[in-house]
This record gives sequence, structure tokens and C-alpha cells, in this order.
Amino acid sequence: MKKSEKPHAEDKICCISKLKVFLLTLSLAFVGKTMSGAYMNSMYTQIEKQFNIPAALVGIINGSFEIGNLLLIAFVSYFGAKLHRPRIIALGCTVFSFGCLLISLPHFLFGKYHIESSISQGENFSVMPLCLVNQSSFSLPTEDPSIECEKEPGSLLWIFVMVGNIVRGMGETPIMSLGISYVEDFAKAENSPFYLGCLHTATIIGPFLGSLLASFCANMFVDVGSVDAEDITITATDARWVGAWWLGILICALLNFLVAIPFWFLPKSLVKEGEIIESEEMGEKSAVPLQDNDKNEAKQNMYEIAKDFIPFLKALFHNRVYMLFICITVLQFSAFIGMITFMPKYLEQQFGTSASNAIFLIGVYSLPVICVGYFFGGLFMKKFKINIYQAANIAFWLSLLEYLLYFTAYWTVCDTSPVAGLTISYEGIQQTSYEESTLLADCNRDCDCPVKIWDPVCGNNGITYVSPCLAGCKASRGTGKSVVFENCNCVAASGFSSQNVSAVLGQCAGEEYCEKMLHYFLILSLVCSFIYSLAAMPGYMVLIRSLKPEEKSFGVGIHGLASRVFAGIPSPIYFGALIDTTCLKWGTMTCAGEGACRLYDIVTYRWLYFGLPAVLRGVSYIPSALILITLKKKLKSEKKVVLNAPVEMQDKDQEALQ
Repeated sequence: MKKSEKPHAEDKICCISKLKVFLLTLSLAFVGKTMSGAYMNSMYTQIEKQFNIPAALVGIINGSFEIGNLLLIAFVSYFGAKLHRPRIIALGCTVFSFGCLLISLPHFLFGKYHIESSISQGENFSVMPLCLVNQSSFSLPTEDPSIECEKEPGSLLWIFVMVGNIVRGMGETPIMSLGISYVEDFAKAENSPFYLGCLHTATIIGPFLGSLLASFCANMFVDVGSVDAEDITITATDARWVGAWWLGILICALLNFLVAIPFWFLPKSLVKEGEIIESEEMGEKSAVPLQDNDKNEAKQNMYEIAKDFIPFLKALFHNRVYMLFICITVLQFSAFIGMITFMPKYLEQQFGTSASNAIFLIGVYSLPVICVGYFFGGLFMKKFKINIYQAANIAFWLSLLEYLLYFTAYWTVCDTSPVAGLTISYEGIQQTSYEESTLLADCNRDCDCPVKIWDPVCGNNGITYVSPCLAGCKASRGTGKSVVFENCNCVAASGFSSQNVSAVLGQCAGEEYCEKMLHYFLILSLVCSFIYSLAAMPGYMVLIRSLKPEEKSFGVGIHGLASRVFAGIPSPIYFGALIDTTCLKWGTMTCAGEGACRLYDIVTYRWLYFGLPAVLRGVSYIPSALILITLKKKLKSEKKVVLNAPVEMQDKDQEALQ
């Protein structure tokens, strides 16, 4: 009976080996966590507008996920390797699901979203009086912060999103580090790259599904189900539009909870692939699985487990290739996180597309080719049995090629959207102004217009005005979305030769060629993503093969810890803070404070958005070159040892170099 209780490599669940069942379940966990991550990254612009907060604060909310990871990753990756890894992963998935629930909670506490608008929400959507001399045409936000600001419902509910993100980060901690080490421990050396390629493929399927879900939800108004469509006076392309960001995260919570269930029933250890053949020839002893050889280790107390922590840490710090790889990861990851967090915002501002369309296009153009790149990168490593030096060379040159192509993105641009008083003068002269005083001109100076409110209208001269009052409009007709503002002084003052000087709700649409430029940009992203993803698996194998077998779980954990501390947490914060400096027009909160940004100086935005990642990635090629030099020297020294060794030892030593 004892013999039958021991795990064997051929043990199966529904005709599938337990290792492959674990691999399949882990792939689903990777899909669940990356789907949630991609969904949240896509929805941060919606959360920014829902809670009326600046991009820098959005960066802090984004970085809070990494803080959750940081709290546990070193201990989980080290102590978790000594315990029941599948069950710890199951617990992580459950905690992850709870974090998603917390994120969605503010929607149910917030109340209805208030649209900053000049349209009265009373009966028949009547329009308030517009340009009247010495009268305020709007109900202005109160100037006394003690009256309404503190009582404003939902003003601090973004904290729930941040706490939920921290909990989500804590739950994600064991999934990657323990999952990868489990696969590495029980897979054949030649199968390992292919298995890891499958896992990396899952990390692309997840974001693809997350992007599709985010696109669907962003196209629905945040209060869907509780507000009639006819009551909404803005469209999805408006800077004030907020999609149903809370809906998709509830779906992610359910998915991650279901994924956790199979892990509870998977074994703590398995026989390494291929060793069962040995057991049949050499007897029962060789059939003992890797971790069953260390049964005493499982009974160790926490002190005995922890006593090797510092020596392991020292060994990693003295591993030159490993430490250089961490430097590369921090620099590259900083660039990647900063760009992906604010890419939907960039596409909205640069090309005038809606958030829903931007998210959908990012998912369709970039993610499938990354999936293909990861898969073929892993397959290539398996088929040709690439050694660590060859893998480093492949990763370096492919990454450098993609980096050079990246700079062509500077030419995929649109002209700045003409907004009177901000990007163009009321006379039609190009300018960029960060001052509110330029919103006033001779054509609207006597209208007593508020300059803080953002309620754009498009004049029939093709220029956007910040509000109907600032356009100098004195009359209106129609109701709801179909309101037309007439007798607009500023439209006439721009030199527009027409008797009908009017404006309609919303910002003016961009030029037709902007759509072409958007697709050029996305095609470029597709090519760059494919090349970079081909380099990802060889690069990751440099990390894995630079570690000893007993260091892998801890090494992967410390690598993740460093990338989060030095890249994942600070990157979206300083990216967001820099983006905030390019804001031309802020939204208005109830107490007249600055809310979410409505319009950016897109030229400066573009230089910051592409320039900062270019610098970070450029610096990363210094440690990349040092890794190549280090591995080349190591390979030469190992070859000398092989040549000087006895003939019968040379074959084994040559295999060790692979």
C-alpha cells in the first residue's frame, strides 16, 4: 500500500499527468490575474474622471498593487517553497478575488455621477441663460470649501480602490513565484522553456480578454441601469464620460475565485519528468519524488527554515548576472509600466478616439502578436536547446532592434485640437496657454463667464470653445444632446464668414487623417510588440539559468520584489506627475478645486510620454552589454575546464553548459 501512495510521474487526472494539470490550472490563474491587471490599467482613466483626481494620484493607486506584492513577496517566495505550494497559490487566488470586490465597492456607495455641464437637469433639459452682461450664466461651484466639499459624497472613495489594489497585489504574490518554481522543479530541463512559454502565452491571453472586457464596459455609462440613456448629454468621446468601470472588475473577481478551486486538490510534490523510467530499472528508491526526499524538511520548524534566508540572499547578491538582470528589469519595467498605464489617455488626447475604442485597439493590435512571440520564443528555445549565452545574445539584439523602431512613433502624430484660449487664440492664431486669463477675449468679456467649468461646444467654424458662454452664445434651441447654441459672438470674431454663427455640444472632431495616423501608430506597436516578445523568453531564461536549483523560487521572488519596489511603484507616480504638468484645462470639483484634467498640451505630452521611456530603456543596454561580456568569459573558462577534463567526463560537462 505504501508504494501506491507515493506520487509517480505517470499519476494522472482524467488521462492528464498531474504536472500538466498543474500547468493548465496555473495558466488559468495567470489568465485571471493578468486579465484583472489589464482591465484595471485600461480603466484608470475612467476612475480618474469618476473621482475627479489628477493623474499623479492615479499613479499612486496603480502603484498600490505593487505595494501589496511588496508586503509578502520575499517571504512567500522563500517560505512558500518549503510548504504546500498549490494550496498557497489557491489562497492567493481567493485573496486576489476579494481585492477585486473591494475595488468595485465605491460604485455602490458613490451615488450617481454628476456631469459637469451647462445643461440644466430639470424638466425638458432647459438651458440656463448664456451670455448675459453682468450675470453669471451658470450655477457655480461654491467658493466656501467648508460648505459642500467635505460633504460631497464619494470625494474620498478612491481609497477603497487603492486598498483593493493592495489586497489584489497580496493575493497575486504566490501565483508567479511559487507556480514557476513548481514547474521548474518537476519538468524536464528541455521541456521547461516550452512550459514557461505556455505560461507567458497565458499572460497575454489574459490581458487580451481584459482589454475586450474593458472596451465593452467603457462604452457603457457608469450609472448604466439607473440612468436613462436620454438623460445623458455627453458621448463616449467626451473628456467627462465615465464608463462602467466597476462592472468588469466584478467579473474578474468571480473568475479568480473559480480558478482557486482546483489548486486545493493538487499534490505538494511530484516525480520529476523522465525519472519514472529510472525507477522501473533501478527499483523503488529512485521513484521517490524530489520533495519526498526531504520529508524531514517538511517537518522543520520556522527557525530551521529561516536560518538559510540570509545565506541565500548573500548568494543572490554575489551573482553578477542575476544582479545585472535585475537592473535591466527595473529600467525596462519602469518604461513599460509608465507607458501602458497612460496609453489609453494618450490615444484619447492625441487621436481624439473614445476610451472604449482606444482600449479595444490596444488589445486587438498588440496583445495577440505578443502571445505568438512568447509562444515561438519558448518553442525556439526548446527545439534548439539554446544555452544561457546564446539566449542572452538573442534577447539583446532583438530588443535593440525593437528599440530603434520605437523612435518612429514620434512621426505618427495629429495636429493639436483647436480650443479657443488654450491651443488657439480667439482670432485663430496657434498658441499654447496654461493661463485661465486667455479664455477671456473681447467677444466674451462682458458675458461674466466662469472660466473654471469645462462644458465644450464646437463652433461651426471648426474651433472648440470651453463653454457656450465663453463662445459668446446668446441663445439656444433644442433640448438634451441636440441643443444648438446661436448668435455666438466668438465664432463670428474668428473671421468665420457665415450669417449662422452657432455651436453644438461637445468638442470638435479631429481631422480625417488622424484616424490613419492612429492605425499607423498601432501597426508600429504591433511590429515592436512582436519583436520584443520574441526576445522575452530567451531573456527570462537568462534569469532562470543564472540561479541554482535551490535558489530559483527565492531568486524569482527577489527579482519580482526589486521590479516592484524600484519600477512598479514609482513609475506610474512620476509618469502621472509629469503628465499633470502638461494639463491646459482642469475639471472643477464641487468646492471649485481642481479635478481631473480635461485637455492636455499634446505636443509636450508626446515628448514626455515617449522621451522618458526612451531614456530608461537606453540606459538598460549598459547592464545588458555587461551580461554578455560576463557570460562570454564564463563560457570560455568552462570550455577550458571541459577540454582539460578526462574524456569520459567531457560529455557530461558539455551538457551542463546547455
